[in-house]
Amino acid sequence: MARVVIMGGGVAGHTTATFLGKWLGKEHEIIVVTPNSHWNWIPSNIWVGVGRMSKEQVVFPLAPVYKKVNVDYRQAKALSIHPEGSKESEKPYIVVEYTGQGKEGTKEEIAYDYLVNATGPKLNFDATEGLGDGNNQLGKHTVSVCTADHALHANKKLRELFERAKKGEKLKVVVGTGHGTCTCQGAAFEYILNIEKEARDAGVRENIELTWFSNEPSLGDFGMDSIHMGVMGYVADTSLLAESLFAERGIHWILNAHAHKIEEGKIHYELVDGTMGELEFDFAMLIPAFGGVGLKAYDKENNDITDQLFMSNGFMKVDADYTPKPYEEWKPSDWPKTYQSPVYKNIFAAGIAFAPPHPISKPQKSPNGTLIVASPPRTGMPSGTIGKAVAHSIRNLIEQGENAPLHAISMAEMGALCVASAGYGLKSGEAVSFTVYPLVKNFEKYPGTGRDTGKTFGTIGLAGHWIKYILHYMFIYKAKVKPGWTLIPE
Repeated sequence: MARVVIMGGGVAGHTTATFLGKWLGKEHEIIVVTPNSHWNWIPSNIWVGVGRMSKEQVVFPLAPVYKKVNVDYRQAKALSIHPEGSKESEKPYIVVEYTGQGKEGTKEEIAYDYLVNATGPKLNFDATEGLGDGNNQLGKHTVSVCTADHALHANKKLRELFERAKKGEKLKVVVGTGHGTCTCQGAAFEYILNIEKEARDAGVRENIELTWFSNEPSLGDFGMDSIHMGVMGYVADTSLLAESLFAERGIHWILNAHAHKIEEGKIHYELVDGTMGELEFDFAMLIPAFGGVGLKAYDKENNDITDQLFMSNGFMKVDADYTPKPYEEWKPSDWPKTYQSPVYKNIFAAGIAFAPPHPISKPQKSPNGTLIVASPPRTGMPSGTIGKAVAHSIRNLIEQGENAPLHAISMAEMGALCVASAGYGLKSGEAVSFTVYPLVKNFEKYPGTGRDTGKTFGTIGLAGHWIKYILHYMFIYKAKVKPGWTLIPE
């Protein structure tokens, strides 16, 4: 019997666990370690953040689901990896600390044959002084929609703002990224468009000034070096679409920006050209920088080998080319295919937990040395696709032995469907729907744009809103492993 331990129960970890549980059955042991008791469909948090969905509509308890697919669920936080075991035993293990199940604070060693790091990101609010962590802590001045609870708090503050606007106050709203190296611009993009729609529906739009504040080099970059789409025989850049959306809705924008410090009602920022500025606000939702969760690693002698398994940002090294080189020398082949650790062949990383070899968008530095770059997105569909691929590989290794073929899927050969809400409403809602292929540009294969414009296209309209609405329920249905769940794509 083999034991597979999966650290993390988000999109990537949950996908890996449920497929392995189905494929391996009771003949092998699958353990999921996650500090959370509930699963959250994060793409719908933006609707919680404007009061269009309740928290209960975007989360569900994990324990009953894992029971259905023979997965042992431990509500605990992974602290360290010991890939060589200890002096007492050669069996590799991890150390965890329980956060629930009546064992809070208890530490435990869990041995493994195969380990999957799907811990996702650390929401690094502390990277920007004064950035709010979503819980309205003292000295924190912005809100967040990164979790369902954060989104509930954001909606509370938004509704308070609308009440002030109804009384005639002229108010300023800022939405975007709270650090120069942020990813996940898409969630903020959706949120500002939903706020704009809600303000119109509430009759207060004329009293609210909206500003998009982002580290992107251009609107619609999304950390993917923008997206060139085939439209009616022409090629259109997403910056054109994003600028049109914002211009039509009266949304201002500030780009190439890094937030140095947040004070009450004020953002202190720097632009890539070195210009320093201040931006006032009455309500601000800024996405924090992402980092690894801070796992440590130790060898058999208990020496710290964290730098062998992880990059300095905390993300795990996999089968990528991490050789530092100029932007002009980056290649699609730099990106990982199997997500296997180059040091320990029984360790994999999936979803946000793996370290990208470099950004997709071109990094820039200000004259002051401040790095400003939209980091590569790895959420949603890519996370699920990678999680399933890792499950395939581990299944092969267990059933066929250590020389079994691994399932390969690179983000340079992977497409994705994105549906970005532009406002909720069963009859008046809109969403931007687009496909991207491949996620990482390949100029050798697709000269000019780096992507296949026949497979990269987009549109906006009410149909897109309905697609996103249906996808919400479809993916929660899949995550609950209900009948036919494997037929729903990642």
